[in-house]
Amino acid sequence: MSYKQAKKAIFKTKKWKGYFDKYAQLQMIKEWAVHGHCEVYFYDESGFSLDSNIPRRWSPIGEPLKIPANRFSKRINVLGFLNTQTKDLFHTMTTDKVDTQVVIDVFDSFAKQITKTTICVLDNASIHTSKKFKAKMDEWEKMGLHLLYLLPYSPELNPIEMLWREMKYTWMDLNVLDSFQDFKRHIQNMLDFFGSKYDINFC
Repeated sequence: MSYKQAKKAIFKTKKWKGYFDKYAQLQMIKEWAVHGHCEVYFYDESGFSLDSNIPRRWSPIGEPLKIPANRFSKRINVLGFLNTQTKDLFHTMTTDKVDTQVVIDVFDSFAKQITKTTICVLDNASIHTSKKFKAKMDEWEKMGLHLLYLLPYSPELNPIEMLWREMKYTWMDLNVLDSFQDFKRHIQNMLDFFGSKYDINFC
């Protein structure tokens, strides 16, 4: 917990309509997973670049914390499925653009390796709701993979957002920001060692 001043905000009716019903639904499927009836994974994509990741670090008073500016850095896109109960992370990295076909391909790969009924929670991004993507849903369901969409504008219901935030702003090593290859290796390292060297308490 941290002590901070509250900010005033206007709650959007659209967001809060049905919000608590969706929250209850998520709690229910998590209970199913705890009792072994299924597995629950949270899916999302996130982009990383040398210019956009500004980590927070301690520094002496009066000495600014500086990192190299890399305005033309290539972007690394990570697509991940996170099981918060087991800390299992199925992921892939690419420097290519992420479109519907790329997402379909990673869902195909994920569906092939599941061993029991699995519920995948994801947001309503256009690449997740396109006709091409939804046309695959029957095939995935036959493989045991079922999709559950979140309400629009509710990233706080998707805990994989916590992983992206920790990677970008807490675990990011300042020493890798001079080299794209070092940066890429560090991102791969954070993904590979999530749950051990890099961990999050989702409770």
